[in-house]
Amino acid sequence: MNPQEIIINYARKLVPLTDEEGEQFAAAFKEQRVKKRQFIIQPDFTAKSRYFVLNGSLRAYVIGEEGQDHTIQLAVEEWWISDYNSYIFQQPARMFVIAMEDSLLFQLTHEQESRLKDENHKFETFFRMLAERSVAFMQRRIISSLTQSAEERYELFVEKYPAMAYRFPQYVIASYLGMTTEFLSKIRNQRVKPKS
Repeated sequence: MNPQEIIINYARKLVPLTDEEGEQFAAAFKEQRVKKRQFIIQPDFTAKSRYFVLNGSLRAYVIGEEGQDHTIQLAVEEWWISDYNSYIFQQPARMFVIAMEDSLLFQLTHEQESRLKDENHKFETFFRMLAERSVAFMQRRIISSLTQSAEERYELFVEKYPAMAYRFPQYVIASYLGMTTEFLSKIRNQRVKPKS
């Protein structure tokens, strides 16, 4: 399946698009190849685009005053990533977004997204539904971090995203789940040990 077909099929999961509308939607995106460890967004620069992952993996993170990094978002195939506060409000970014593997992305600029929304109500509905799902996901994540133990958060992550648990380095998973790498290593070792 080519990149255009992938994004059209993805959009059709949320809104019904005719072939012509699908082509119009896909035409707004531009392919971008990024190398492992390449940044696509950095603090103090405005995020002009959001990205749909066709192939590869990315990570969005911030660095706290103490120098500790905190993973805000992970993205693999058919997931979106950006510094959304920067992208939506077109103001300087606070996050780093970096490729964790060589990746192929579909880039959509803020300008192109606005144009799509103006041209067709279905496209506006698509992006609204995307935003709603994102808000619900973030809320679940906040509730999980406030109400579950580190072990429970890790178990849930592995259950929901088994491939991702081993695709990203341990320090990234630990940072995403709000724990130290050492503590995550301890949890993983306990899972591997046979129960006596």
